[in-house]
Amino acid sequence: MPVRLKKRFGQHLLVSSGILSKIAELANPEEGDIFVEIGPGTGLLTKELLKYPIKKLFLIELDAEMVDYLQKNLKDERIVIIQDNAVSFNYNNLNERKLKIIGNLPYNVASLIVENVIYYYSLIPTALFLVQKEVAEKWLSGKSWLSLFIQTFYDLEYLMTIPPRFFKPPPKVNSALLRFNLLQKAKIEDLKNYKKFLTRLYEGKRKMLRKKFSKDLFVSAGINEFLRAENLTLKEVLKLYHLWEAHHQETPSEP
Repeated sequence: MPVRLKKRFGQHLLVSSGILSKIAELANPEEGDIFVEIGPGTGLLTKELLKYPIKKLFLIELDAEMVDYLQKNLKDERIVIIQDNAVSFNYNNLNERKLKIIGNLPYNVASLIVENVIYYYSLIPTALFLVQKEVAEKWLSGKSWLSLFIQTFYDLEYLMTIPPRFFKPPPKVNSALLRFNLLQKAKIEDLKNYKKFLTRLYEGKRKMLRKKFSKDLFVSAGINEFLRAENLTLKEVLKLYHLWEAHHQETPSEP
């Protein structure tokens, strides 16, 4: 390997040229597009994207050694390399109005990276992420706070499963490629408040809804207070949220 992979960064490089080419194709790069690649590593997917007539490609990489390698080995005027943490990166700082995001996300922080992306959904009409298959399935399930947070703003599309043998070093699990397609704008102004509501709603999976918020909230929404959060549809969750936000409902004391 040209650089030393670091376990603490959860680095597993996708090295199959055929799959890399297919992922770039599935990202649907068009002339004039502005891409952001999260965790480019040694730039194998980067090189595939650069085969298309895209306008600009921002590379967000945390590992200083990887950044040094990319600077020395990728010579293309469309590339902008940024050493930063994608968990907390501010996409407004790129001063672009429309971004396509792509990335082979580190397993250990994939959920945090995607959560951060959601806060900038108005800038990001589409994203393509390679993550642990189990995580992808959880996001698709609609049975966790993060899966609801994602699906409020994006339609999720499962594109392919990628076995460990196509990576270096091979992970112990399968990976999955997901496409995020922006939905019609949700009527949510304060995303941090929405996250607060969702995490409260989904904490303690076995607890009934009545243990988390006041009974009046569920009466107003016409929702059975004896259900659990995982039984709710996204439409019901949004209805509850808007009522909770409007009336500043408080969690009742535990009996």
